[in-house]
Amino acid sequence: MIDSLVTNEIYLSLQGESTWAGQPCVFIRLTGCNLRCSYCDTAYAFSQGSKLPIAELVAEVERLAEPYRGRTTTDGGILPLVELTGGEPLLQPNALPLMRELCERGFTVLLETSGAHDISKIDPRVRRIMDLKGPSSGEVARNRFENIPHLKTTDEIKFVIGTREDYDWAKEQVATHQLNSICPILFSWVSPLLPQQQDKSLKRVPDGQTPISRKELVEKIVADALPVRFQLQMHKFIWPPDQKGV
Repeated sequence: MIDSLVTNEIYLSLQGESTWAGQPCVFIRLTGCNLRCSYCDTAYAFSQGSKLPIAELVAEVERLAEPYRGRTTTDGGILPLVELTGGEPLLQPNALPLMRELCERGFTVLLETSGAHDISKIDPRVRRIMDLKGPSSGEVARNRFENIPHLKTTDEIKFVIGTREDYDWAKEQVATHQLNSICPILFSWVSPLLPQQQDKSLKRVPDGQTPISRKELVEKIVADALPVRFQLQMHKFIWPPDQKGV
């Protein structure tokens, strides 16, 4: 049987999030997710996709990367980056050999993961960007805190923050687990969903939560002297917030 992955889309754009923001990146968006976070902006990837062989995915990455051949970042990294996202990539076991093959070909490989799945089996060369889900997501109980000891300095932890309760919870997790001593910490403000991005399967924000503006989030980070990086989804300020393939 040919090893394959159900894939929603694959495209070249600029990385819009994380410490890698602004760099060219090939995105491989895999299909399927077992979470239904209230703020999810990629619900279209829950079920839409086509089964593609790993070899075909790698060939498409190479094709998209061809214009950058021989060009590197200031620290010698190969351009473009390659990111597996979703959905939840780790729901498909063949994501592991795909990432390994991309690493073997010299790419800097990023993985966006919900934090609800075991990350210990991932090739150590992969840069893991792992969520910890806050109260407003409706999925806080799904966090797999057992993943934290597996994180390295090259990984990142992302908190998506849409309410004051999210902020307080994230602040507590950073202190309790001393996360800033492990890897970079991202506080990512929730971009409100457009009507066409709503999906009836998404969780509702629990009652009693107070929305937080990006300005208030920044002011809280500064006032509390948190050792974190504030983040906006840069691509949503360049293209329409609901545009795919960017």
